[in-house]
Amino acid sequence: MKKRTVGLALGVILTVVSLFGCGNAAQRADDVEHTPSARADDSQTAADTAHSGAPATSGGAPAASDNASAASGSASAAGERRDAVQLDPSADGSAADMAATSAAAPAEESVYYDAADFFVDAKWAEVPTEQIEPGGWNAEEYSAVAENGFLSVANSPLSTFSADVDTASYSNIRRMIESGYALEDIPAGAVRIEEMLNYFSYDYRLPKKGEPFGVTTVIGDCPWNEDAKLLQIGLKTKEIDFSEAPDSNLVFLLDVSGSMYTDDKLPLLQKSFSLLVQELGQKDTVSIVTYAGYDDVVLRGESGNHKEAIVDALNALEAGGSTNGSAGIETAYQLAEQYFIKGGNNRVILATDGDLNVGASSESALKELITEKKESGVYLTVLGFGTGNIKDNKMETLADCGNGNYAYIDSLGEAKKVLVEQMGATLVTVARDVKLQVEFNPAYVKGYRLLGYENRALAAEDFDDDKKDAGEIGAGHMVTALYEIVPVDSEQEIPMADLKYQDNKTDTGVTNGEWLNLKIRYKEPDGGESVLKEYPVTQEDYAEKPSEDFYFAAAVAEFGLILRDSAHKGDASMENVRELLRKVDTEADDYKDEFVYLVRRLQKTML
Repeated sequence: MKKRTVGLALGVILTVVSLFGCGNAAQRADDVEHTPSARADDSQTAADTAHSGAPATSGGAPAASDNASAASGSASAAGERRDAVQLDPSADGSAADMAATSAAAPAEESVYYDAADFFVDAKWAEVPTEQIEPGGWNAEEYSAVAENGFLSVANSPLSTFSADVDTASYSNIRRMIESGYALEDIPAGAVRIEEMLNYFSYDYRLPKKGEPFGVTTVIGDCPWNEDAKLLQIGLKTKEIDFSEAPDSNLVFLLDVSGSMYTDDKLPLLQKSFSLLVQELGQKDTVSIVTYAGYDDVVLRGESGNHKEAIVDALNALEAGGSTNGSAGIETAYQLAEQYFIKGGNNRVILATDGDLNVGASSESALKELITEKKESGVYLTVLGFGTGNIKDNKMETLADCGNGNYAYIDSLGEAKKVLVEQMGATLVTVARDVKLQVEFNPAYVKGYRLLGYENRALAAEDFDDDKKDAGEIGAGHMVTALYEIVPVDSEQEIPMADLKYQDNKTDTGVTNGEWLNLKIRYKEPDGGESVLKEYPVTQEDYAEKPSEDFYFAAAVAEFGLILRDSAHKGDASMENVRELLRKVDTEADDYKDEFVYLVRRLQKTML
């Protein structure tokens, strides 16, 4: 009788808990009503729940805490919000069913789906839950950014910079906002406007035959400065099917030091690289090098067809020890050179939190090391992971100086974007040492300011110097640059130095309708001599009502000015950003839709 009574009591308790759980779940649903994921249909929501790894109670409410739900926010936004990981697109059943099957397997076992030849770890559905509370312990490092100011065309008619396709700044800022950071908590050094702009896709012109990229230019009114115009420059390369790309020789250089033990580091790294492995084939070669207190070769020259063997090697990794990254870099490049494919895609993919503390570990030492290694013809991709102690400054230095690109992975959704959806852009270089130089015509423009690209600035004479290193662009990449330009008839004053030996006030330019001339230099992937292209920008490029691409890019840039608390933010405001976004149809683009949500979320912390 006692057992029966206890059983009935437990039943009542479970029922009450279930009911209250459903109520809490409903309340949470109301709280996220305006997030991109809330617009997904019920069946996809179920799939996302399965992907998030949040166990459900008998009443269907998530058993994870609110903090865990918030921590997995970036794993339920953008593309991942609707389709985080397609476990087996060819098999019967929903992704939710398959994720549930995977989650139900013992933690030490794995599930192999023969139909799609796709190896899936038993814990595939999990997402990181480790987050750093704003104001808590934080050892993250960012390089200081000396923001570009306005320059006089009379004194400085040329603006020269290297192309940049990094996107780490945006996904890192997203992580901060979704973790509850207020505006004042976001480090100014973490805000790189060019990386925020380049995170998104735009409807730019495709390249003409024989050219690696198409070029789009448009001038519109500057939303935060009524005395200036805004110039948008866009480059777009042609996308490729990775199966038709050159043979790949990839070396995974993986940080397995003690700082990588948390869920948002090594476990997420393992799942992210497993996604990439599924895209490889027989023509591809994979090696794996790990480093902690010492470096170790885990896999050497494995065929991309041997997916299970590669993923097994990834899943066997454990974190522990100090961080001798320089030793790992040396070994990784040795392997890349050993399996070097002439005319192929030879690349080291470094995954780390950047916390290097043994061997060459300073920014200057790493710069010297990686600058030497890039001469081997091996490219570099840097993937940042984790929170609390990420060294963004070191990872950016490695990518900038190693013929590489840099992305920050905060979720499986971001891993899918970088390593699957944009695989060609991330891994296949179509133009290297890409430089841009803008010459402004003083007949129409008296001043200008480049937004972002502070750490990509070049001297004017570097543009024609083929020995001067610059950025690489991959297949399917887009590069966006924005200038605030001040017309000659503007009331805005531009500081100008008076010269003793020449009169810069007498050079009034050429009245030919050209506001400026854009010059681009680039080299073929295996070429040694650069190619020059020129694109005049005229009065006809001005649009009173420009495209949605223009409005969206302007909104992203204005958001960056607010985050950075820029001295040049003018009339920038969160409401103004939202007003620009109302002119853009973001529904068809999950990543742009997510940006709308992030703006709203951060604005709420400012009320």
